[in-house]
Parts: sequence; C-alpha cells; structure tokens
Amino acid sequence: MKRKQLEELGLEEDQIKKIMDINGSDIEKTKSSNAETAEENEALKAQIAERDKDLKKLKANAKDNEELSNSYKDLQAKYKKDTADLTEKLSQTRLNGALDNALTKAKVRNTKAIRGLLNMDDIKLDDNGKLTGLDDQINSLRKSDGYLFDEGDRQDYKPSNGKPTDADPVQTMVDVFKGESK
Repeated sequence: MKRKQLEELGLEEDQIKKIMDINGSDIEKTKSSNAETAEENEALKAQIAERDKDLKKLKANAKDNEELSNSYKDLQAKYKKDTADLTEKLSQTRLNGALDNALTKAKVRNTKAIRGLLNMDDIKLDDNGKLTGLDDQINSLRKSDGYLFDEGDRQDYKPSNGKPTDADPVQTMVDVFKGESK
C-alpha cells in the first residue's frame, strides 16, 4: 500500500498517516514471524547436522563392539523419530503461516475465531506452498457468518441515527403481519 494510492482515494493526511501506521505494524508483525520461523529452521538444521556427525563418530567407534552397536541402533531410531517430529513441526509452522496469510487476504476480522470454525483436517499445504481445502470453507463461512469478515461499507445500510423514520410504525407492523412489508 502506497501513500499516493490513499491520496488518490481522497483521504485526508491524518487518515493516511493512521492507515500507514496500522499497515506498518502489520508488516513488522509479519517480518518478526518470518524471522522467528527462519531462526527456528536454522536451529533445527544445526541440530540435525550435529546429530549426523555424532552418529558417524559412534558408528566408526562401534565396529566390533556389540554394546556400542546396539547403542548406535538405539540412537539411530531415536534420531529418526526426532527428525520425523521436527519435520512435522516445521510443516505445521508452514501451514499456520500460510493459513494466517490466506485468512488476512480473505479480510477475516479475527483469525483465531475463524480457526475454531475451520475443519483443519481438510486444509493441506502442497509442495508449492498453496493451501487446499480452505476456499470452500471460507466461502461457506462468508454465507453463514458474514459478520466475521470485513466487507467494507455496505451501500444499502442507512441508519436513522436515532431519529424517527417517516413511516408510521403501526402501519409498518400491520404490513409485516399481512406479509406486505417493503
């Protein structure tokens, strides 16, 4: 979002400043989230590299020693499980990041509230980083719970600001009961 785009929309300078401040804080949150994920990824890679180095060293020392051989096999099984767990955790982190981005693009008012309504078993992240199974759920929620989405200003909503309307309230109720309401 650029300041010039907001000026073209006819917004005043103080409105533009407030919008840019909000946008800037959102960008900073996303940057910090990405930095945390990258940092965690690097830490996990370092752990795996250290583990592999330990396994090679143990294997070289174990040659004929049965006890060390068994210890090596136990460690290998443990590390295999740890690798699977770390891979699953990394996949879940990627899925959560992609889901948050998709929900933000869908103009969801509260991502935590929407997550409770989503069937997460149906939402998958493919190898290209694209979410599957989310669009249908979002469209369904837009229809059933539209208040959860920021749809901007509605053109057909004209409140009376607490002032009485021109219509006669008694006649309006009579029309409603007869089924002739406007």
